[in-house]
Amino acid sequence: MGRKGRLKIWHRFSDGIPDYLARHYWWAYLWRPGVWFFDHQPIINAILFGQYKRLLRQTLQCLESRPPGRLLQLTCVYGLLSPSIVNENKDHSVYLCDVAPVQLEAVRRKLNNEGHNSVCLAHMNAEKLAFKDDSFSTVLVFFLFHELPADARSRVIDELVRVIEAGGQVIIVEYAPLPTHHFLYRIFPLRRLLMRLEPFLAEFWREDLAAALHSRAKGYGKAFERTRADYFFNRFYRVEVYQEG
Repeated sequence: MGRKGRLKIWHRFSDGIPDYLARHYWWAYLWRPGVWFFDHQPIINAILFGQYKRLLRQTLQCLESRPPGRLLQLTCVYGLLSPSIVNENKDHSVYLCDVAPVQLEAVRRKLNNEGHNSVCLAHMNAEKLAFKDDSFSTVLVFFLFHELPADARSRVIDELVRVIEAGGQVIIVEYAPLPTHHFLYRIFPLRRLLMRLEPFLAEFWREDLAAALHSRAKGYGKAFERTRADYFFNRFYRVEVYQEG
């Protein structure tokens, strides 16, 4: 398929969708057959090199000690994460937002199948949330940052800092910093394939998330301290907790 053919495909998904998402990830997050395919546990686990269940357990463990109040999950994610969170928070305190209607439809079906009704699904771009300042005690970001170009990532960080309340927590599950020691990085064909599938990962690997949070927090009179950092798969992935105050 030539260049024009490829452009025609992703343009079909660009209505109301950020350009980078439609251009690079239409096949995984916007195309209905892709949404169906990727939202199966064996596929998710394979994408994360067998680490999904460990990352899920660690995320849920971090949420067990979260401060009371509303929880915001930035973007819907495949797998059991959203149903598990909602199942533990049946007091209508969980908010899920995503810029892609097809993702909201998918998570709604999954939650209804599980018998969950205590969640608010919001059609929003994480770069510009329609929530008031200091609206949430917890913000969860699960494998989102590495899929954003630098400018979009900066806006999302600014928004999560804005909506987190005093004493709140930010939980980030992501790739760890630049894994130069890891075989997936050291073996060139594997690194090349990963870069092909994740075009913004190389840049994200070199970003200091703690410094970015600290920098944005100053503008809102807030401050964040990293209180927990757990690493998985020979420090290829991480689960971090940042406490405001």
